[in-house]
Amino acid sequence: MDLETLLSFEWGVMAPEFIILGVATLLSILDLFLPKKIDRRKLGWIGLIGIVLAVISLITLLDNETTSILDETFHLDEFAKVFKMLLLVGTGLIMLFAISYEPKEGMKEYRGEFYYLLLAALLGTMIMASSNDLITLFVGLELLSIASYILAGLRKKHLLSNESAMKYVINGGISTAITLFGFSYLYGITGTTNLIEMSELIYLLDSGSQYVYLLSLAFFMVFVGLSFKIAAAPFHMWAPDVYQGAPTPVTSFLGVISKTAGFVILIRVLYTVFSFVPSEEGAFILEVQNYLAFLAGATMIIGNVVALRQRNIKRLFAYSSIAHAGYLLVAVTAGAFIDIMWFYLVAYAFMTIGAFAVIQVMTEKSNSEDISHFAGLYRRSPLLAISMGVFILSLAGIPGTAGFIGKIKIFIATLSGEPLYVLAAVMIGTTVISYFYYFGIMTQMFFRPPEEHSKVKVQPVMIVVILICAAATIILGLAPNIAIDFLFKL
Repeated sequence: MDLETLLSFEWGVMAPEFIILGVATLLSILDLFLPKKIDRRKLGWIGLIGIVLAVISLITLLDNETTSILDETFHLDEFAKVFKMLLLVGTGLIMLFAISYEPKEGMKEYRGEFYYLLLAALLGTMIMASSNDLITLFVGLELLSIASYILAGLRKKHLLSNESAMKYVINGGISTAITLFGFSYLYGITGTTNLIEMSELIYLLDSGSQYVYLLSLAFFMVFVGLSFKIAAAPFHMWAPDVYQGAPTPVTSFLGVISKTAGFVILIRVLYTVFSFVPSEEGAFILEVQNYLAFLAGATMIIGNVVALRQRNIKRLFAYSSIAHAGYLLVAVTAGAFIDIMWFYLVAYAFMTIGAFAVIQVMTEKSNSEDISHFAGLYRRSPLLAISMGVFILSLAGIPGTAGFIGKIKIFIATLSGEPLYVLAAVMIGTTVISYFYYFGIMTQMFFRPPEEHSKVKVQPVMIVVILICAAATIILGLAPNIAIDFLFKL
């Protein structure tokens, strides 16, 4: 590629990615050469400024028409814009409360690594959102995965953190291999890695062709591989241990940003490629609907039922995260429009990040993450208790919150077109089951006597994160069109 061709590309569409890459590189250099006596929290503030600049640059691109560069491997369309905005805002909130994170064994020696690895993982998710090619998709996926493996084990003197990193690497490697195997079938059948070209070639295949069977195998491989990433049953076994052992900000990142990126890549591949697979039944997606419905139902049941027995708050939220992956898979099974999944992921991001911010405040200085530590929280810190109550009510799907609107939209989608009555019933039943463990936390906070009566000290940055998430959860519950209109105005 000559210089003239290289300069002809509209590199401006990659401005958010370049900003994150530049800031991550800057932080790694500063962390290497700055004296050890300088507090590495300052690097976190630089990282946060970088995320804000990336958000601003993305806002300037919102009115741009759909643009493809680098031989159509990088695609900036409405889908990419809205999900990048969610990924950036979510990571910004996580970065903000990660700055104050200080576990009992300390993090002074490797705090700098935390910030630029978090930005590297964010960069991977952004690349995935704009990928229009299997190669760039895989590069983004691996950038996210490798950074996440290191982040999970960043508490180097903590045994559970070491264990979580090892389990995450093993399961992540297996899922990557399975996904890549599915990609290899897609490339072998079509002779291209470009998703648009791939869909056009697949559309021309005859429904009786032997290639359709290979495409079915490719679909199952890709879907199983990505099911590991989104922690969908029965490929969820890594999530509880990793969520428990990882630093709380990393747990929040894995539960929200990494999961969102997993659904982004799932939607991109599913709707761009496999929607065009010919079938004797009329549509390939309808043929695999029962398979998707089974996984969605199993994920909701396992996530919610096993959560009933959890005493560790982070493990409980791990199974809650699995259950919410099941709700989103219901939307995928029902063929829900992008706006439904977009809204649910936005609502899920705010209520989960806010909940983990409260969890960090309550657990980082203690040796235990038992739910009993939340006993009497309303007396010790009304702000934390009320905010956590809002997040829990939203996660449970109680009216007046963003979580309720998200679940209602998914439920309506299951009854539209070809109704999925069994899946809708499972969704209702598992949602009711979730009330038991969600309201168990509420009971601890508001109706149990506190173990100690000292006031809980909350740092200002934590208050900012918690209030932003609580306000967004309530506002989106009362005025959901704010998020939906943002999607449709692009």
